[in-house]
Amino acid sequence: MSGLPARTFPVVLAAPSGTGKTTIARALVERFEHFVFSVSVTTRPPREGERDGIDYRFVDEAEFKRLRDGGALVEWAEVHGHLYGTPGRALEEAAEAGRHVVLDIDVQGARQVRERVPEAVLVFVFPPSAQALVGRLRGRGTESDEVMRRRLRAARQELRRATDFDYIVVNDDLESAIADVVAITRAECHRPRRARGLETEVVRLQTEIDGVLGEG
Repeated sequence: MSGLPARTFPVVLAAPSGTGKTTIARALVERFEHFVFSVSVTTRPPREGERDGIDYRFVDEAEFKRLRDGGALVEWAEVHGHLYGTPGRALEEAAEAGRHVVLDIDVQGARQVRERVPEAVLVFVFPPSAQALVGRLRGRGTESDEVMRRRLRAARQELRRATDFDYIVVNDDLESAIADVVAITRAECHRPRRARGLETEVVRLQTEIDGVLGEG
């Protein structure tokens, strides 16, 4: 990204289940070197094809509570009967590497990140329609009718929190949604409060101007 060097920041993608936020998050990390994925901790069992330490870190409830109570999680929530959390170390490692950490979390977790990590950018991934949401949930092939109905009821409530976020991205077309998140990140990098050495750069330019004017 061009311009003054910018401080990196977490990019939070939150949405109801089935909206496609995980697909967007994975695409950002796979395509752009300045994004890195935050691997969440969860007590839910792995779905087919999921890998421990890659998709999630799968732990039992006792281990999760140990991490939570020890202050190792920057956010956590109970979602559909399972516990999920984000290790704070993931944010620290991304900042040290000069990369944006992408958090794929639920709406509850996003509120906690807002409180604890004020520099984070919160993006609500909006489903284009109820029919699209149902289609994506059914497309997983892992949801019973009762589980799907529970997720849809939760989605109805979570949509109310969309106004709490910094940005809304409608995932009607995946490529457009990915491009929107990239554009949001690029724009955020140009905020004055994120610029590294801005005051020094201002003084340098003022000094150069004084030299041109002969007033130095």
